[in-house]
Amino acid sequence: MLNGDHALVFNGEIYNFQTLGACATSQGRRFNGHSDTEVLLDGLGYEGHHFITRLDGMFAFGWYDITRSELTLARDPFGEKPLYYCMQNGLFAFASELQALTLLPGFDATISKANIATYLAFQHPPAPYTIYKNCSKLLPGTYLRVNRQGIGEACGYFQFLTDSTPSGLSLDEQTDQLEELMVDSLQRRLISDVPLGAFLSGGVDSSTAVALVTQKMGRNLKTFSVGFKGVPESEHLEARFMAERLGTEHYDEMIDPAEYGAYADLAAAMDEPNADSSCVPTHAISGLARRYVTVALTGDGGDEMFGGYQRYYDCIEAATDHANDILARRWHIGRDYTYRVLVYNDAQLAGLFGEVPSATVDYFMQWRRRIDLDSRPVLNRLREMDVANYLPLVLAKVDRMSMQHSLECRTPYLSPELAQFAAGLAPDRLTQQGKAKFLLRNLAKRYLPAEWIDRKKKGFGVDPMNDIARTSVIDRLAALLEEPECCLKDLLPPQALSDFVSGPLRQLGFYHAWSLLVLELWLRSHPWRAEA
Repeated sequence: MLNGDHALVFNGEIYNFQTLGACATSQGRRFNGHSDTEVLLDGLGYEGHHFITRLDGMFAFGWYDITRSELTLARDPFGEKPLYYCMQNGLFAFASELQALTLLPGFDATISKANIATYLAFQHPPAPYTIYKNCSKLLPGTYLRVNRQGIGEACGYFQFLTDSTPSGLSLDEQTDQLEELMVDSLQRRLISDVPLGAFLSGGVDSSTAVALVTQKMGRNLKTFSVGFKGVPESEHLEARFMAERLGTEHYDEMIDPAEYGAYADLAAAMDEPNADSSCVPTHAISGLARRYVTVALTGDGGDEMFGGYQRYYDCIEAATDHANDILARRWHIGRDYTYRVLVYNDAQLAGLFGEVPSATVDYFMQWRRRIDLDSRPVLNRLREMDVANYLPLVLAKVDRMSMQHSLECRTPYLSPELAQFAAGLAPDRLTQQGKAKFLLRNLAKRYLPAEWIDRKKKGFGVDPMNDIARTSVIDRLAALLEEPECCLKDLLPPQALSDFVSGPLRQLGFYHAWSLLVLELWLRSHPWRAEA
């Protein structure tokens, strides 16, 4: 879109554009239409970069100020929409799809060992890295200025920075605050000219959001879930129960774990390899939902905002047990937690590569030190690490899989206002009585049965101990490695790779095999070359 001296290329949605547009209109500015794109371009033209801090949305955009010959790239606070860029052959280019950049004449598609090692560890290449050595990904919550003098430094406009100072408010008062913020976020995300529904897993996050929409706001919803045949971790029956209680029009379908090896072909649709195994159910539920709606609400972000992952509390317990070792520097919280998060740890990477690539070692060290040198409560540090490293993996999965079906997913737990509220919660509002997400559960109990809310959490992905899925994935990986067109053997030492797949991999299990299988299939469907 072009407006006078300003041009905009925009991917995403600005949920509070009506409020921002009304503010602009009250100041005498006029709009030709009713789109968020027009409001965004107008606001940037009048307020400059400060306007980005006022946005509630998922977005990636390039804004060009013609008078200053300056381009600004910006990405939403949590990384719901991707934004890639590179400077190659004297040309600066950017796109929301990495594949678009690979079409540039002379694009350098080099992949280094560090690119591969970091992917295997984190299940994706964390920003600012991409799978390609000489291409970058803008960090969430930042903007980047580019002019004729070159690329500037990225400026952070949003950061999930926790502060556990007690608020002085009672539990009911803080629950009231949370309810108000959730309703406000949902109202913005329910603005739509097309049919709208919601993913419903039966867990606290999605169930609370759907309950507020149907019970508090009085809106009808279509809801969707998927299940796994013969897998104890499947939630589809619980989702059916919740849908019946909340009065939604509910649909679900089943996935066969025995076909998981074939499901890895989804890698061809990814901009970058993404080893989140729940890509499969996300692709399935998105396809199911798109038959009935165009927009769907999700519960993503609830665990990071409200401390929902069990690994947080396992790490805290381990830190308590090793208190003396921490003082003596014999045990480190950062190393313990990254081992809980990483798929491939240092020792496993060294076994595959001969040694861990130095750039990957540096990245590990950066995050371990950030955790270890922080004196705030452990729960705060771990949530911040997950928002920076793990949440973008989840959001990339949702974006890529839903876009395959032209379904738009919206995340009410990731409005800036709600995130800032969650960042300020004291630990006793996040966990009490052995229950995580204590404050969110307290809100949920206003609309849902307490015994249902307090039951044991189940996961959305396939059960990692499911032998059927694991065997399916390992067998297909082993077969691909024997083919002449095998790509992994050009990036990893062939003998070490073969030894690993035939030996340790079968004991390590599903996630390690899935990561390698996705990578092999991604390499077969995208341009690349190994670093010399």
